[in-house]
Amino acid sequence: MIGKTYTTVLGSQELSIETGKLAKLVSGSVTLRYGDTVVLVTAQARAEKSTLDFLPLTVEFEERHYAVGKIPGSFHRREGRPGEKAILSARITDRQLRPLFPKGYRHETQVIITVLSADGQNLPDVLGPIGASAALSISDIPWQGPTACVRVGQVDGQFVLNPTTDQLAHSRLDLVVAGTRDAVMMVEAGAQEVSEEDLVAAIEFAHAGMQGVLDLIETMRAELGQEKFNFLADGDLSTDLVPELAEQARAAGLRDALLTGKKKDRSAAIRALRDRLIEARIPAGEVEGAEERILALKSAFGKVEKQELRRLILDDDLRADGRNAKTVRPIWIEARALPRAHGSAIFTRGETQVLGVATLGTERDEILIDDLTAETGDKFLLHYNFPPYSTGEVKRMGGQSRREIGHGNLAKRAIRAVLPSFEEFPYVLRLVGEVLESNGSSSMATVCAGTLALMDAGVPIKAPVAGVAMGLVMEGERYRVLTDILGLEDALGDMDFKVCGTAQGVTALQMDIKVGGITPQVMREALAQAKEGRLHILSKMAEVLPSPRAELSPTAPRIISLKINPELIGKVIGPGGKQIRELEAMGAQITVEEDGTIRVFSADGGAAQAVKARIEGLTREAKVGEVFTGTVVKTAPFGAFVNLFAGQDGMLHISQMSEERINAVEDILNVGDTLQVKIAGIDDRGKIDLIRPELEGKIAPREPRAPRPGSDRGGRPPRRD
Repeated sequence: MIGKTYTTVLGSQELSIETGKLAKLVSGSVTLRYGDTVVLVTAQARAEKSTLDFLPLTVEFEERHYAVGKIPGSFHRREGRPGEKAILSARITDRQLRPLFPKGYRHETQVIITVLSADGQNLPDVLGPIGASAALSISDIPWQGPTACVRVGQVDGQFVLNPTTDQLAHSRLDLVVAGTRDAVMMVEAGAQEVSEEDLVAAIEFAHAGMQGVLDLIETMRAELGQEKFNFLADGDLSTDLVPELAEQARAAGLRDALLTGKKKDRSAAIRALRDRLIEARIPAGEVEGAEERILALKSAFGKVEKQELRRLILDDDLRADGRNAKTVRPIWIEARALPRAHGSAIFTRGETQVLGVATLGTERDEILIDDLTAETGDKFLLHYNFPPYSTGEVKRMGGQSRREIGHGNLAKRAIRAVLPSFEEFPYVLRLVGEVLESNGSSSMATVCAGTLALMDAGVPIKAPVAGVAMGLVMEGERYRVLTDILGLEDALGDMDFKVCGTAQGVTALQMDIKVGGITPQVMREALAQAKEGRLHILSKMAEVLPSPRAELSPTAPRIISLKINPELIGKVIGPGGKQIRELEAMGAQITVEEDGTIRVFSADGGAAQAVKARIEGLTREAKVGEVFTGTVVKTAPFGAFVNLFAGQDGMLHISQMSEERINAVEDILNVGDTLQVKIAGIDDRGKIDLIRPELEGKIAPREPRAPRPGSDRGGRPPRRD
């Protein structure tokens, strides 16, 4: 028999992992099946060591449209660059794998996740990390796993492990958790103002639920695992230099340099101190071996800097910019910063600054999605831009990086929870977060700036949302949680824990750990401290904009909605779309739905009202008993045709024109005459019979028209489609 299959129960379904059948030339290869979703995951490393000074790990998430029986919608009808969802799925896997590669490992390693089948109910994004863990565990690649990954929903107050897409549609929570046997390593969530207590309970529920998967992978590794290849870590000449250099650096004023307030000044002070120490050790003009020694000393100084910064935090509760662990940096905010944007705001926290800009559009502006889901479009867009000048650097600019897509998605999930429904507020919304300065937590500043921009535009969000990034410094049993971390604290710390929410609860969460994982107690403390910081930031936002503006921004377009009889849609569109083109030429965009809902969108309120009036005229339906002042448009021997409103005439029979008998219609009425008429009846063909209101009751009413032969109910002719 080809291959071997291992199974366990995950949530309400069986998870199977098969190996030895597909892709056998790669170091590690597994195929996962959950329901009818099937994922192939491979792991391979180069034998040669890379010259890069970081871990060269790449994770690719490949969506194949045949997995759902679709042909790609691109021009070439084949898959192109990964979409946003594929990139986010790859990041989920990368973030749980990266911390568990051994220190000094520098072999280029690639994990490829290929979705072969997708049933639309069991999402493949959490299967990829499980497959990557299994493939690495049985491969010859040095890796200190296994890990497992699960999703948790909350439906009717109960947690659900690996919910289906149908269950997620009714869930208050969409939480993805990855962890090892003893600790949680990665968390990502979108939520509907869920409490911190419920979040911790959900994470503990997820960690308990993944234990069976960890058992399965450990069994696979014990039975099939290859011997890990030996790798040669870089010889670190700097390690022996650290103790002596640390003593000299402290004596030369390292503490003062680290506690310099501003980022640029602090960097310059630290660099100057480092250079003085190096110059003292390497005499001027010395050439032989100098370059290698300088590199070793720089590396040693970096270790000393990290040690001293962490010591200041743990021992003295003192951070690089002089704050204690719980203090949020100073905040200033400016709303309506741009004169022509629909909504805008500048949010500055310390040396992190984001310009949030909101734009309101029509349904035509929604983004089309061509992936393996059943979604066809998204009416909320959030784009996060991180230009090199925001960190004072010069870099090549191109398309959006995976980091930008990931940060933007986190901000998007945080704000989406408070948006009005499309029925309540029929606009497509686009938010752009332009990062102008970055020294930590620019994604959280984007949440704040984006929320303020929406409120500035007059979007009726349910509640303001703010975000704060938490850090962690941990040495053995000692640790300290940090609120509103700097970029330096992110780089030298052990955790990046971003929490977004309203005053009532959490709307989005993302946690990455650089150590082996954290306990529920640390998580509880971090969430509680994050709530304090979030409430402080919300209070600062409320000082500028306590709620959405009562009126839409003057520059924002207006949407007028109206409802017509669906059978009259053809009148609005016209033959070949002629009528709707004429309407749009009046200065508006028009969308028409099958149920008769029409939306008129225009930056000119007067034009929108004129188009609405025109549509109402085109689709107006006459009702029995209505009185009109009409104009005679045609006469005939049996009566006169009177125009009631645009596109609608009625017939006033000769017998209903006068109390006296008349010989000809023209004795009383001629084309162009106006008179008051009342609708006496409407037959099943839509023909209208009129009477003169002043004669009602004075002359005998006319008999109703007889139904046409072959017609159905009440004389209505059979419909021809």
